Amino acid sequence: MTDAKSNTMWGGRFAAGPDAIMEAINASIGFDQRMARQDIEGSRAHAAMLAAQGILTDNDAEAIREGLLTVLSEIETGNFAFSSALEDIHMNVESRLKEIVGEPAGRLHTARSRNDQVATDFKLWVRDQMDATLDAIKALQLAFLAQAEAGADWVMPGFTHLQTAQPVTWGHHMLAYVEMLGRDASRFADARARMNESPLGAAALAGTSFNIDRDATAQALGFDRPSANSLDAVSDRDFALDFLNAASICAMHLSRFAEELVIWSSAQFRFVTLSDRFSTGSSIMPQKKNPDAAELIRAKIARIYGANTALMMVMKGLPLTYSKDMQEDKEQTFDAADNLMLALAAMTGMVTDMTANQPNLEQAASSGFSTATDLADWLVRTLDMPFREAHHVTGAIVKLAEDKGCDLPELSLADMTGVHAKITKDVFDVLGVQNSVASRTSYGGTAPSEVRKQVARWKDKLA
Repeated sequence: MTDAKSNTMWGGRFAAGPDAIMEAINASIGFDQRMARQDIEGSRAHAAMLAAQGILTDNDAEAIREGLLTVLSEIETGNFAFSSALEDIHMNVESRLKEIVGEPAGRLHTARSRNDQVATDFKLWVRDQMDATLDAIKALQLAFLAQAEAGADWVMPGFTHLQTAQPVTWGHHMLAYVEMLGRDASRFADARARMNESPLGAAALAGTSFNIDRDATAQALGFDRPSANSLDAVSDRDFALDFLNAASICAMHLSRFAEELVIWSSAQFRFVTLSDRFSTGSSIMPQKKNPDAAELIRAKIARIYGANTALMMVMKGLPLTYSKDMQEDKEQTFDAADNLMLALAAMTGMVTDMTANQPNLEQAASSGFSTATDLADWLVRTLDMPFREAHHVTGAIVKLAEDKGCDLPELSLADMTGVHAKITKDVFDVLGVQNSVASRTSYGGTAPSEVRKQVARWKDKLA
């Protein structure tokens, strides 16, 4: 490469090169080199448009486009020497392009600024990341669906306040996360559609006097349309914030299930067994099998939240249009994207490999008076009792069972009629956990028949 300091992008305006400290704080090549492919893709589209509009000769445009492919090949094969003196990926690529094709490289930046260039590159990168995230979410949904289908009629306790509430099915619990991830996917898809306008051609902030064709470059880069306001185009980072907002909510869902895995895999619960692939041991306690992957997911989520907050804070006080503060938009977005993809992949592995301990699940579902609501509902349906009265009667029966040290199905009919004389032996039909879950056939309910319907619906949706 040529000496970067003698070829500074600032041209003749500055007599001296940048101080080493200024160079260090100003340079972004250490992280924005991740956008090399998007930068070259945008430049190739820009060169083709300039030629089509007669702003560049066909020969110069072809030399530029072929030279850019050479640069991309060097970067992808690890044969490219990045320079912090050249500040960012855009100038590193352009400098190397000049070494390859000579004078035509200097014409590439016609009718373009680094402001619209970086906005375009970053949008392309975020859009690609959204597509990758959608694929990763789908893979995790399919893993949960497989668990739901296998355990459609396995009974487990449903909790509120982490206290036993009502029996549910394992399949129903797994489907809850399929639904959450479905909303996550819709958020990323919505954000992708909203961001899909091309900033290229907005130039520094005011557009350009050259007769460019912004529709052509937008189409070439897969955008729906060019952005309609050049000021907004170069200063907008809503697309990155949309990505980080969606990532934060998705990460929250992953953290919730990670917490459940930590609880469920404990000796006190023994609801699931995690595979050795996603567990670790202890250096001193040989009996330990720790759910480290789940714990790390739970912790890494904080970095995604931090990235979201950090970019909001960067953007909140910036007047239009571009300020150098906006260079701080990428590192946290890259880090959040990396950690979200890692968390999704790790969670997919854990869900795929985990084994539900069905006997323990059912035993837990049968404890803690989990069919008390079924008893209250039976009193309402069979004895035409107002629900508030049924709630009171059920509470008294639960207290009786608690005093006797047994669960509701273990009470005798005499025990029941001692609380309310009109109770009959038919009440025992609703007190078993299997009968309880089978009765919950309302749409979206926990009954195995409903679980299987929802599994089939999601299979069709994800096919």
